Amino acid sequence: MSFWRFSVMELLAVAVSFSMAGYVTTDTFGEGANQFSVDFVSISGDASSANGTVISQPDYDPGDDGYKTFTDPGTEYRIGQYEISYDQWSKFINEDGTPYGTPTNAYGNDSDTTGSQPVNKISWLEAAQFVNYLNTSKGYQAAYNFTGDKGTDNYAISTWTQAEAAGGTNLYRHKDAHYFLPTEDEWVKAAYWNGSGLQTYATPDGTKPEISVDSNYDKPNVGALWLVDDGSIELNDTYNMMGNVFEWVESSFKGDYLADSKRALRGNAYQYPEVWLELTQRHNATIDIEDTTFGFRVASVPEPCSIMLFSLGGLLVRRKIAG
Repeated sequence: MSFWRFSVMELLAVAVSFSMAGYVTTDTFGEGANQFSVDFVSISGDASSANGTVISQPDYDPGDDGYKTFTDPGTEYRIGQYEISYDQWSKFINEDGTPYGTPTNAYGNDSDTTGSQPVNKISWLEAAQFVNYLNTSKGYQAAYNFTGDKGTDNYAISTWTQAEAAGGTNLYRHKDAHYFLPTEDEWVKAAYWNGSGLQTYATPDGTKPEISVDSNYDKPNVGALWLVDDGSIELNDTYNMMGNVFEWVESSFKGDYLADSKRALRGNAYQYPEVWLELTQRHNATIDIEDTTFGFRVASVPEPCSIMLFSLGGLLVRRKIAG
């Protein structure tokens, strides 16, 4: 007679390995009345089989500035389940002061009385300073290299050295940063990777969103922002990666690492129903542009417990006991 026996940790590892797509962690920032939290979903798995997939408009050709293919980020990471809200942004300002940028400071949307719509009218520079606050407020290394004195004309974004750069190549992000804007590939994987390939749409079944079925993406004449947690859950347990606001990513549109290069934006915006929902749609703007359709979400390194559990899952060995 024989049977298979599993240890408690082995069973836990198996359970987690099957449920990491829905694994949500929450990080808290600020103090007192200005405390806010950010929910993250875990993004993992080998997506290298999708390397080379064209993720830019069909009319772009190799050599064009807008041409982009996918490369698997190669590491596990977390991405914000929701876009950053006006409430989170307001508490950040209360804690850290108004970020340097185009001096309109007209953040948010007048129709929002709860603070739960995505903050909009955000430049890349301002989004980067929010991310730096997430890091420094918890004792981590700032992700982005601002030089000079905050609030003065000599305050500017620079790049890191190769020794400081994430992976030794990403001169925009410091290697020791805990929070960051997702690269374009990280954003795309979180939105469209289904375990075997990149889907055209971020819906769980990969089909085009339907009016009144798949959130607000396809509603005609939406006309205004909706709440960050409103609508249908997406392929990898995110919300609104195909809509609400265009989202800044860390990467430059051309793939270079010049400090002032135009940055890419992904997703769609509330003013454009039925447009720019697909994998191949990408956009760009200069780093100081604030627009009513521009917002962002943040990303982070994985939680230590998830790394441990994934390792346990990979090392799972069944024990056969003879009797």
